Amino acid sequence: MRTLDEDGAVDPWRRRPRRFRRQMPLWQELPLLLIVAFCLAVLIRTFLLQAFFIPSGSMEDTLLIGDRVLVNKVVYDVRDPLRGEVVVFRGTDGWVAQQVQEPESGIAGKFARTIGGLVGVGRPGEKDFIKRVIGLPGDRVKCCDAEGRVTVNDIPLDEPYVIRNSPLDLPPNPRECRSRRFAEVVVPPGQIFVMGDHRLVSQDARCQGPVPIDNVIGRAFVVVWPSSRWASLSVPETFAGVTRPGTAAGDSPAPARPTGSGGVLLLLPVSATVSVLARSGRSGWSRRRRLHP
Repeated sequence: MRTLDEDGAVDPWRRRPRRFRRQMPLWQELPLLLIVAFCLAVLIRTFLLQAFFIPSGSMEDTLLIGDRVLVNKVVYDVRDPLRGEVVVFRGTDGWVAQQVQEPESGIAGKFARTIGGLVGVGRPGEKDFIKRVIGLPGDRVKCCDAEGRVTVNDIPLDEPYVIRNSPLDLPPNPRECRSRRFAEVVVPPGQIFVMGDHRLVSQDARCQGPVPIDNVIGRAFVVVWPSSRWASLSVPETFAGVTRPGTAAGDSPAPARPTGSGGVLLLLPVSATVSVLARSGRSGWSRRRRLHP
């Protein structure tokens, strides 16, 4: 039987049976949600953010053993690091590789390492480090002045984050960063000079050399675990008065990195998308998340 409207005309809409979307059973929906969540975690870990575990005391008391920090992996695709920022980077051949715990053997262990590496909670790499940026390309860094302070471009640094400093009376050793004193270093183009906050135990650029900016994984900007240690890792005012050599106070020249042809590459926000893809391709999917002293 056909249904008529008030005017006696056939109502075509009422002839069509109502259709209801069949709800997916939970046993089918749950695996789908897990797959989507896993894919999102991989994308976030690869391109945006990653959590890193602190296994040593080289950044005490800013970072303690067992802390977990969140690292912004995009920020340095649009600009270079700034003095005072805490960065995670891949050490060069001159940086001594650290011993890591032997991985578990067996199929289950290999599967767990693979999944953990994809989502950013895998085992540590041998040369993943976390330090504070002290000098930028062209800076002259040395220690010490008459009061035992590190100087950058002849400007002494009052470093409130350094709680345990190296002794002044210990002679410099080019292979171990135990002494507070070190000769002046002119930071090469495209590199940064980094140091740990716990100067007595930190093995850093004082004895292992500067680090290429291209080796920087990202900026550590917040302590996320344990909850009692939650804090942002802001840039201290210590470096506010330090300027680049040959520039006046208040000048902020655009950071530049040397290119393969010997020129410079100005990093502008418009190139962010291309830069993210390029750096991600170089870095691969195998970055680990634990750091070393």
